Amino acid sequence: MIRNLINFIMLCVLCTGCASGGFQAAPTAALSNPIQISGTNQDVVWERVVDTIHNYKFAIARENKLDGRIETDYKVGANLLEPWHGDSVGFDNRLESSLQSIRRRVFVSVTPVEGGYLLGVEAFKEIEDVPTQTSSAPGGATFLQDLSLRRDLNLVKQRSDTPGWLPLGRDPALEQDILDSLQIAFSN
Repeated sequence: MIRNLINFIMLCVLCTGCASGGFQAAPTAALSNPIQISGTNQDVVWERVVDTIHNYKFAIARENKLDGRIETDYKVGANLLEPWHGDSVGFDNRLESSLQSIRRRVFVSVTPVEGGYLLGVEAFKEIEDVPTQTSSAPGGATFLQDLSLRRDLNLVKQRSDTPGWLPLGRDPALEQDILDSLQIAFSN
């Protein structure tokens, strides 16, 4: 009897462990965009900003210290199975990137002001627009149906068009996460 009770309690604990919700961190207040940081050496500020962008696994496409502009290459959004990539912030964005082709691009502006610098972050998100069925989809390999009179040895037709991307606007979750990381990087 006691053994059955212990087994029942253990089963209840194991079944409800993941469903209990766990610890929920208090939501942080949204940071203003751009944020002001204190710093006197432009090279140190610039390198910390670039290091922070690299922590999100974005490759730098162009950087211009005179204009105070950093532009990244497009990066395909991280899915649920890639927790080490920080570009998809939150479960919803990771699920979306798992089910749909999403890519992001980040622009950072570094503007000198009195007593420091203003750091502005703009993250843009795009979704892939596939006009036709892809070759990897079931039935996507297009075999020509009128082979009766032709003797073409290349039975599988190559895709001639490149897929396009539709802008989804800015990604405020990624912007806030990068701004938070920048603020932490300059707080010590």
